[in-house]
Amino acid sequence: MKRAKTEYPGVVYREAARIGGRGKERVYYVRWKKDGIGYEEKAGRQYADDMTPARAARIRGQLIEGKRQTRPEKREAAKAQEGKWTIEALWRDYKETHPGLKGLPQDESRYKKYLSAALGDKEPAELMPLDVDRIRLKLLKTMKPASVKNTLELLRRLLGYAAKKRLCPVPSWKVTLPTVNNLKTEDLKPKQLEKLIAILREGIVKDKDGRATLISEDARAAMMLALTTGMRRGEIFKLEWADVDFQRGFITIREPKGGHNETIPMSEAARKILEAHPRGESPFVFPGRHAGHRVDAGKEFRKIRDAAGLPKDFRPMHGLRHTFASHLASTGAVDLYTLQRLLTHKSFQMTQRYAHLRDETLRNAANLAGELVKAQEVEP
Repeated sequence: MKRAKTEYPGVVYREAARIGGRGKERVYYVRWKKDGIGYEEKAGRQYADDMTPARAARIRGQLIEGKRQTRPEKREAAKAQEGKWTIEALWRDYKETHPGLKGLPQDESRYKKYLSAALGDKEPAELMPLDVDRIRLKLLKTMKPASVKNTLELLRRLLGYAAKKRLCPVPSWKVTLPTVNNLKTEDLKPKQLEKLIAILREGIVKDKDGRATLISEDARAAMMLALTTGMRRGEIFKLEWADVDFQRGFITIREPKGGHNETIPMSEAARKILEAHPRGESPFVFPGRHAGHRVDAGKEFRKIRDAAGLPKDFRPMHGLRHTFASHLASTGAVDLYTLQRLLTHKSFQMTQRYAHLRDETLRNAANLAGELVKAQEVEP
Protein backbone atom coordinates (compact mmCIF):
# COMPACT_ATOMS: atom_id res chain seq x y z
CA MET A 1 0.00 0.00 0.00
CA LYS A 2 1.08 3.58 -0.65
CA ARG A 3 2.98 5.19 2.20
CA ALA A 4 2.73 8.83 3.26
CA LYS A 5 5.78 10.77 4.45
CA THR A 6 6.22 12.25 7.93
CA GLU A 7 8.42 15.12 9.08
CA TYR A 8 11.11 12.55 10.01
CA PRO A 9 13.43 11.27 7.24
CA GLY A 10 12.86 7.63 6.44
CA VAL A 11 9.66 7.41 8.49
CA VAL A 12 6.43 6.80 6.54
CA TYR A 13 2.96 5.53 7.37
CA ARG A 14 -0.26 4.11 6.00
CA GLU A 15 -3.73 4.16 7.51
CA ALA A 16 -5.46 0.95 8.58
CA ALA A 17 -8.45 -0.16 10.64
CA ARG A 18 -7.74 0.37 14.31
CA ILE A 19 -7.10 -2.68 16.49
CA GLY A 20 -9.32 -2.79 19.58
CA GLY A 21 -11.39 0.27 18.71
CA ARG A 22 -13.35 2.13 16.10
CA GLY A 23 -11.94 4.26 13.32
CA LYS A 24 -8.47 4.15 11.82
CA GLU A 25 -4.92 4.41 13.06
CA ARG A 26 -1.55 4.99 11.44
CA VAL A 27 0.87 2.13 10.89
CA TYR A 28 4.44 3.47 10.82
CA TYR A 29 7.33 2.05 8.77
CA VAL A 30 11.01 2.95 8.62
CA ARG A 31 13.24 2.94 5.54
CA TRP A 32 17.03 2.91 5.28
CA LYS A 33 19.86 1.78 3.04
CA LYS A 34 22.77 -0.51 3.80
CA ASP A 35 25.47 -1.44 1.26
CA GLY A 36 23.34 0.14 -1.47
CA ILE A 37 20.30 -2.01 -0.65
CA GLY A 38 17.07 -0.41 0.54
CA TYR A 39 15.14 -1.84 3.49
CA GLU A 40 11.72 -1.19 4.93
CA GLU A 41 10.42 -2.47 8.24
CA LYS A 42 7.26 -1.96 10.27
CA ALA A 43 7.87 0.13 13.40
CA GLY A 44 4.43 -0.19 14.98
CA ARG A 45 0.83 0.96 15.13
CA GLN A 46 -0.31 4.35 16.42
CA TYR A 47 -2.56 3.08 19.22
CA ALA A 48 -1.92 -0.65 19.58
CA ASP A 49 1.85 -0.09 19.92
CA ASP A 50 1.76 3.53 21.14
CA MET A 51 3.94 4.42 18.17
CA THR A 52 4.76 7.97 17.08
CA PRO A 53 6.92 9.33 14.22
CA ALA A 54 9.59 10.34 16.76
CA ARG A 55 9.75 6.83 18.25
CA ALA A 56 9.85 5.32 14.78
CA ALA A 57 12.78 7.62 13.93
CA ARG A 58 14.66 6.33 17.01
CA ILE A 59 14.00 2.74 15.92
CA ARG A 60 15.33 3.60 12.45
CA GLY A 61 18.50 4.99 14.01
CA GLN A 62 19.00 1.84 16.09
CA LEU A 63 18.55 -0.36 13.00
CA ILE A 64 21.09 1.68 11.02
CA GLU A 65 23.62 1.51 13.89
CA GLY A 66 23.06 -2.23 14.35
CA LYS A 67 21.77 -1.76 17.90
CA ARG A 68 18.43 -3.33 16.99
CA GLN A 69 17.70 -6.54 15.14
CA THR A 70 15.74 -6.49 11.89
CA ARG A 71 12.81 -8.86 11.52
CA PRO A 72 14.85 -11.40 9.49
CA GLU A 73 17.56 -11.29 12.16
CA LYS A 74 14.95 -11.87 14.85
CA ARG A 75 13.61 -14.84 12.90
CA GLU A 76 17.10 -16.32 12.69
CA ALA A 77 17.55 -15.80 16.43
CA ALA A 78 14.18 -17.42 17.03
CA LYS A 79 15.26 -20.47 15.05
CA ALA A 80 18.28 -20.78 17.30
CA GLN A 81 15.97 -20.62 20.28
CA GLU A 82 13.43 -22.99 18.73
CA GLY A 83 12.11 -25.47 21.21
CA LYS A 84 13.02 -23.27 24.19
CA TRP A 85 10.36 -21.59 26.28
CA THR A 86 11.98 -18.20 26.73
CA ILE A 87 10.10 -15.24 28.24
CA GLU A 88 9.68 -13.97 24.66
CA ALA A 89 8.18 -17.31 23.55
CA LEU A 90 5.86 -17.32 26.56
CA TRP A 91 4.72 -13.80 25.75
CA ARG A 92 3.92 -14.73 22.13
CA ASP A 93 2.01 -17.83 23.20
CA TYR A 94 0.17 -15.91 25.92
CA LYS A 95 -1.00 -13.31 23.38
CA GLU A 96 -2.19 -15.99 20.95
CA THR A 97 -4.26 -17.74 23.62
CA HIS A 98 -5.73 -14.49 25.04
CA PRO A 99 -6.68 -12.48 21.90
CA GLY A 100 -9.63 -10.66 23.49
CA LEU A 101 -7.97 -9.91 26.83
CA LYS A 102 -8.80 -6.42 28.08
CA GLY A 103 -5.66 -4.35 28.48
CA LEU A 104 -3.61 -6.39 26.01
CA PRO A 105 -2.34 -3.26 24.16
CA GLN A 106 -1.08 -1.86 27.48
CA ASP A 107 0.57 -5.20 28.30
CA GLU A 108 2.20 -5.20 24.86
CA SER A 109 3.63 -1.75 25.50
CA ARG A 110 4.93 -2.71 28.96
CA TYR A 111 6.54 -5.89 27.66
CA LYS A 112 8.30 -4.16 24.75
CA LYS A 113 9.52 -1.19 26.79
CA TYR A 114 10.56 -2.79 30.06
CA LEU A 115 10.82 -6.60 29.85
CA SER A 116 11.80 -7.64 26.33
CA ALA A 117 15.39 -6.35 26.23
CA ALA A 118 16.25 -7.45 29.78
CA LEU A 119 14.53 -10.84 29.97
CA GLY A 120 13.19 -11.79 26.54
CA ASP A 121 15.89 -14.35 25.66
CA LYS A 122 15.99 -15.94 29.12
CA GLU A 123 14.20 -19.13 30.11
CA PRO A 124 12.06 -18.84 33.27
CA ALA A 125 14.25 -21.29 35.19
CA GLU A 126 17.27 -19.06 34.51
CA LEU A 127 15.69 -16.06 36.21
CA MET A 128 17.13 -14.94 39.51
CA PRO A 129 15.51 -12.58 42.05
CA LEU A 130 18.33 -10.15 41.23
CA ASP A 131 17.09 -9.91 37.61
CA VAL A 132 13.69 -8.72 38.80
CA ASP A 133 15.20 -6.44 41.45
CA ARG A 134 17.28 -4.67 38.82
CA ILE A 135 14.20 -4.00 36.70
CA ARG A 136 12.17 -2.85 39.70
CA LEU A 137 14.85 -0.46 40.98
CA LYS A 138 15.53 0.94 37.51
CA LEU A 139 11.85 1.62 36.80
CA LEU A 140 11.19 3.16 40.22
CA LYS A 141 13.69 5.91 39.38
CA THR A 142 11.39 7.33 36.71
CA MET A 143 7.99 5.68 37.20
CA LYS A 144 5.32 5.61 39.87
CA PRO A 145 5.04 2.45 42.01
CA ALA A 146 1.66 1.63 40.44
CA SER A 147 3.19 1.58 36.93
CA VAL A 148 6.11 -0.56 38.10
CA LYS A 149 3.67 -2.91 39.80
CA ASN A 150 1.72 -3.36 36.53
CA THR A 151 4.93 -4.23 34.67
CA LEU A 152 6.13 -6.79 37.21
CA GLU A 153 2.61 -8.20 37.51
CA LEU A 154 2.78 -8.96 33.78
CA LEU A 155 6.00 -10.93 34.34
CA ARG A 156 4.41 -12.81 37.24
CA ARG A 157 1.39 -13.57 35.06
CA LEU A 158 3.62 -15.05 32.32
CA LEU A 159 5.40 -17.27 34.84
CA GLY A 160 2.04 -18.35 36.23
CA TYR A 161 0.85 -19.13 32.71
CA ALA A 162 3.92 -21.31 32.08
CA ALA A 163 3.35 -23.19 35.34
CA LYS A 164 -0.38 -23.66 34.78
CA LYS A 165 0.11 -25.02 31.24
CA ARG A 166 3.19 -27.00 32.33
CA LEU A 167 5.18 -25.54 29.48
CA CYS A 168 8.52 -25.35 31.28
CA PRO A 169 10.12 -25.19 34.73
CA VAL A 170 9.55 -21.90 36.57
CA PRO A 171 11.33 -20.31 39.55
CA SER A 172 10.35 -21.51 43.02
CA TRP A 173 10.34 -17.91 44.27
CA LYS A 174 7.62 -15.35 43.51
CA VAL A 175 7.97 -11.97 41.85
CA THR A 176 7.59 -9.32 44.55
CA LEU A 177 5.39 -6.37 43.60
CA PRO A 178 5.87 -2.84 44.96
CA THR A 179 3.39 -1.75 47.60
CA VAL A 180 0.93 0.78 46.20
CA ASN A 181 -1.47 2.94 48.15
CA ASN A 182 -4.41 3.34 45.77
CA LEU A 183 -6.79 4.60 48.43
CA LYS A 184 -5.69 8.22 48.25
CA THR A 185 -8.78 10.41 48.38
CA GLU A 186 -8.38 13.85 46.84
CA ASP A 187 -10.83 16.65 47.51
CA LEU A 188 -11.01 20.39 46.94
CA LYS A 189 -11.88 23.10 49.40
CA PRO A 190 -14.76 25.44 48.42
CA LYS A 191 -12.43 28.32 47.45
CA GLN A 192 -10.19 26.00 45.40
CA LEU A 193 -13.20 24.57 43.58
CA GLU A 194 -14.61 28.06 42.97
CA LYS A 195 -11.35 29.25 41.39
CA LEU A 196 -11.03 26.09 39.29
CA ILE A 197 -14.57 26.40 37.92
CA ALA A 198 -13.98 30.07 37.10
CA ILE A 199 -10.92 29.15 35.02
CA LEU A 200 -12.80 26.35 33.26
CA ARG A 201 -15.61 28.73 32.35
CA GLU A 202 -13.35 31.55 31.18
CA GLY A 203 -10.98 29.27 29.30
CA ILE A 204 -7.96 31.44 30.13
CA VAL A 205 -5.00 30.78 32.40
CA LYS A 206 -2.26 33.20 33.36
CA ASP A 207 1.36 32.39 34.16
CA LYS A 208 3.38 34.01 36.96
CA ASP A 209 4.27 36.89 34.62
CA GLY A 210 0.60 37.58 33.91
CA ARG A 211 0.64 36.31 30.33
CA ALA A 212 -2.69 34.79 29.31
CA THR A 213 -3.06 31.47 27.49
CA LEU A 214 -6.23 29.97 26.03
CA ILE A 215 -7.27 26.49 27.15
CA SER A 216 -8.83 24.14 24.61
CA GLU A 217 -12.57 23.55 24.71
CA ASP A 218 -11.99 19.81 24.96
CA ALA A 219 -9.80 20.04 28.08
CA ARG A 220 -12.23 22.40 29.83
CA ALA A 221 -15.32 20.36 29.01
CA ALA A 222 -13.62 17.06 29.93
CA MET A 223 -12.71 18.38 33.39
CA MET A 224 -16.21 19.77 33.94
CA LEU A 225 -17.70 16.43 32.91
CA ALA A 226 -15.46 14.60 35.39
CA LEU A 227 -16.63 16.97 38.11
CA THR A 228 -20.33 16.58 37.31
CA THR A 229 -20.44 12.83 36.58
CA GLY A 230 -17.51 11.27 38.46
CA MET A 231 -16.43 9.49 35.27
CA ARG A 232 -12.85 8.30 34.96
CA ARG A 233 -10.46 9.98 32.54
CA GLY A 234 -10.29 6.92 30.28
CA GLU A 235 -14.09 6.63 30.25
CA ILE A 236 -14.43 10.27 29.20
CA PHE A 237 -11.89 9.89 26.40
CA LYS A 238 -13.69 6.74 25.16
CA LEU A 239 -17.06 8.50 25.23
CA GLU A 240 -18.79 8.60 21.85
CA TRP A 241 -21.79 10.66 20.84
CA ALA A 242 -23.68 7.40 20.35
CA ASP A 243 -23.22 6.79 24.09
CA VAL A 244 -24.99 10.05 25.03
CA ASP A 245 -28.78 9.59 25.22
CA PHE A 246 -30.18 13.11 25.55
CA GLN A 247 -33.75 11.89 25.20
CA ARG A 248 -33.66 9.42 28.11
CA GLY A 249 -31.02 11.31 30.05
CA PHE A 250 -28.38 8.58 30.36
CA ILE A 251 -24.70 8.11 29.52
CA THR A 252 -23.26 4.72 28.58
CA ILE A 253 -19.75 4.10 29.88
CA ARG A 254 -17.74 1.81 27.64
CA GLU A 255 -15.65 -0.90 29.31
CA PRO A 256 -15.31 0.76 32.72
CA LYS A 257 -12.65 -0.41 35.12
CA GLY A 258 -15.20 -2.74 36.71
CA GLY A 259 -15.75 -4.70 33.48
CA HIS A 260 -19.01 -4.60 31.45
CA ASN A 261 -20.56 -1.45 29.98
CA GLU A 262 -22.45 0.66 32.54
CA THR A 263 -25.19 3.27 32.26
CA ILE A 264 -25.30 6.31 34.54
CA PRO A 265 -27.90 9.09 34.74
CA MET A 266 -27.06 12.37 33.03
CA SER A 267 -27.36 15.29 35.45
CA GLU A 268 -28.63 18.64 34.21
CA ALA A 269 -25.13 20.06 34.63
CA ALA A 270 -23.64 17.27 32.49
CA ARG A 271 -26.39 17.74 29.89
CA LYS A 272 -25.56 21.44 29.54
CA ILE A 273 -21.86 20.66 29.11
CA LEU A 274 -22.49 18.05 26.40
CA GLU A 275 -25.17 20.04 24.57
CA ALA A 276 -22.88 23.06 24.38
CA HIS A 277 -19.85 21.04 23.26
CA PRO A 278 -18.92 21.26 19.54
CA ARG A 279 -19.74 18.18 17.55
CA GLY A 280 -17.47 17.35 14.62
CA GLU A 281 -17.19 14.42 12.24
CA SER A 282 -15.46 12.19 14.80
CA PRO A 283 -17.61 9.67 16.69
CA PHE A 284 -15.75 10.65 19.87
CA VAL A 285 -16.97 13.49 22.08
CA PHE A 286 -13.34 14.44 22.86
CA PRO A 287 -11.41 13.22 19.81
CA GLY A 288 -7.64 13.03 19.59
CA ARG A 289 -5.45 13.40 16.54
CA HIS A 290 -7.02 12.62 13.20
CA ALA A 291 -10.44 12.40 14.92
CA GLY A 292 -9.39 9.18 16.66
CA HIS A 293 -9.40 8.05 20.27
CA ARG A 294 -7.72 10.58 22.57
CA VAL A 295 -5.17 9.12 24.96
CA ASP A 296 -4.46 12.08 27.23
CA ALA A 297 -4.51 15.87 27.66
CA GLY A 298 -2.23 15.93 30.68
CA LYS A 299 -0.30 19.05 29.68
CA GLU A 300 -3.42 21.22 29.57
CA PHE A 301 -4.91 19.58 32.67
CA ARG A 302 -1.76 20.40 34.66
CA LYS A 303 -1.74 23.94 33.31
CA ILE A 304 -5.29 24.43 34.61
CA ARG A 305 -4.39 22.83 37.95
CA ASP A 306 -1.42 25.15 38.44
CA ALA A 307 -3.39 28.25 37.42
CA ALA A 308 -6.06 27.38 40.00
CA GLY A 309 -3.38 27.09 42.68
CA LEU A 310 -4.13 23.44 43.42
CA PRO A 311 -1.49 21.20 45.07
CA LYS A 312 1.12 19.71 42.75
CA ASP A 313 0.11 16.18 43.77
CA PHE A 314 -3.54 16.80 42.84
CA ARG A 315 -4.29 14.58 39.85
CA PRO A 316 -6.68 16.73 37.77
CA MET A 317 -9.12 14.16 36.37
CA HIS A 318 -8.79 11.59 39.14
CA GLY A 319 -9.04 14.31 41.77
CA LEU A 320 -12.24 15.70 40.25
CA ARG A 321 -13.78 12.23 40.37
CA HIS A 322 -12.95 12.10 44.09
CA THR A 323 -14.35 15.60 44.55
CA PHE A 324 -17.62 14.50 42.93
CA ALA A 325 -17.84 11.44 45.22
CA SER A 326 -16.84 13.34 48.36
CA HIS A 327 -19.45 16.02 47.73
CA LEU A 328 -22.25 13.47 47.29
CA ALA A 329 -21.18 11.50 50.36
CA SER A 330 -20.91 14.60 52.56
CA THR A 331 -24.46 15.72 51.76
CA GLY A 332 -25.80 12.68 53.64
CA ALA A 333 -28.53 12.43 51.02
CA VAL A 334 -26.81 9.69 48.98
CA ASP A 335 -26.37 6.20 50.40
CA LEU A 336 -23.15 4.34 49.70
CA TYR A 337 -24.82 1.73 47.47
CA THR A 338 -26.10 4.51 45.17
CA LEU A 339 -22.67 6.12 45.22
CA GLN A 340 -21.11 2.79 44.26
CA ARG A 341 -23.43 2.55 41.25
CA LEU A 342 -22.70 6.13 40.16
CA LEU A 343 -18.95 5.56 40.40
CA THR A 344 -19.23 2.10 38.73
CA HIS A 345 -17.11 0.58 41.48
CA LYS A 346 -16.94 -3.19 41.12
CA SER A 347 -16.12 -3.58 44.81
CA PHE A 348 -17.99 -1.91 47.66
CA GLN A 349 -14.63 -1.65 49.44
CA MET A 350 -13.62 1.10 46.99
CA THR A 351 -16.74 3.11 47.88
CA GLN A 352 -16.22 2.53 51.60
CA ARG A 353 -13.47 5.19 51.66
CA TYR A 354 -16.22 7.84 51.54
CA ALA A 355 -18.19 6.36 54.45
CA HIS A 356 -16.61 8.67 57.03
CA LEU A 357 -17.89 11.74 55.17
CA ARG A 358 -21.47 10.49 55.22
CA ASP A 359 -21.17 9.37 58.86
CA GLU A 360 -19.87 12.79 59.85
CA THR A 361 -22.79 14.51 58.13
CA LEU A 362 -25.32 12.25 59.82
CA ARG A 363 -23.59 12.78 63.17
CA ASN A 364 -23.80 16.56 62.73
CA ALA A 365 -27.48 16.24 61.85
CA ALA A 366 -28.08 14.17 64.99
CA ASN A 367 -26.27 16.79 67.07
CA LEU A 368 -28.56 19.47 65.65
CA ALA A 369 -31.54 17.46 66.83
CA GLY A 370 -29.92 17.29 70.25
CA GLU A 371 -29.50 21.06 70.28
CA LEU A 372 -33.19 21.42 69.47
CA VAL A 373 -34.13 19.44 72.61
CA LYS A 374 -31.53 21.30 74.66
CA ALA A 375 -33.06 24.63 73.66
CA GLN A 376 -36.35 23.59 75.21
CA GLU A 377 -34.83 22.79 78.57
CA VAL A 378 -35.89 25.15 81.35
CA GLU A 379 -33.35 26.38 83.84
CA PRO A 380 -34.31 25.31 87.45
